Amino acid sequence: MNMRTQFVQTVESLLGVDSRLVLLLGDIGVYGFRKAFASFPDRVYNIGILEQATVSLASGLASTGLIPVFHTIAPFIVERCLEQLKVDFCYQRIGGNFVSVGASYDYAALGCTHHCPSDIGILQNLPGMEIVVPGTAGEFDRLFRQAYADGHPTYFRLSERENPVDRSVIFGKADVIRSGKRATVVAVGTALGPVLEATGDMDVSVLYYTTVAPFDADNLMEHCFTPKILLVEPYYSGGLAGEICAAFCARPIALDCIGVPRRFLTDYGITEEHDEVIGFTAGMIQSRLEKLINES
Repeated sequence: MNMRTQFVQTVESLLGVDSRLVLLLGDIGVYGFRKAFASFPDRVYNIGILEQATVSLASGLASTGLIPVFHTIAPFIVERCLEQLKVDFCYQRIGGNFVSVGASYDYAALGCTHHCPSDIGILQNLPGMEIVVPGTAGEFDRLFRQAYADGHPTYFRLSERENPVDRSVIFGKADVIRSGKRATVVAVGTALGPVLEATGDMDVSVLYYTTVAPFDADNLMEHCFTPKILLVEPYYSGGLAGEICAAFCARPIALDCIGVPRRFLTDYGITEEHDEVIGFTAGMIQSRLEKLINES
């Protein structure tokens, strides 16, 4: 089961037990939620291609005690609706859920209008916004159930790709995969798969983050036994660099960042072809990690 199919099942399940939940669709996922439309016609709506208005509508619903879930493609939630997310949710301190698809360049063949590697960096600038980047369908289910009703605006980033392992993740906490002495690798969401392949049996710590905000600095400090840190993220490179540096305060660290380069990916192709072009592969991660370890 992929993340989006799990999203449908999770929300349909919660609609049946939580009468506060309201689902708003941006003209996608309508067929997937056909059972929900039939079973909960007063709490499931396809608003259409009116994303900014839908976020403001969701804010109004939330102000009455309901819990909105808005779902559409990542750039249409984050980039198109930034002002509404900022003013109608974060400034008002109102809870709601924003579930995207098309992470980074999952919709590679549709070009940059449907790419959104900028989403995490943008949302990190909104005070109070929680950011969740699951690595598997099962992780999404666990994280959504833990956070959807916590009273905060929360962004869930769904991806077409998944990690080969399903972790028992906890919202707001880093998952310590293993501890090592030569370096620490911080893997976010779907980056864990290539990180595990790249690190093999190397003597390094691997910390897995599915919650980007709030950031778990405590586990980082507890399991980081060296100032050499490699950050691997499936969106624009360096998204968590500020949080990592802040965790160490004035202590010097050697931080290298791997992610999507900050440029438009104008060539068309499948996601794996983009991975090769930008160097987001297990081989490149291994090469960068070995370089970091061997530098004096």
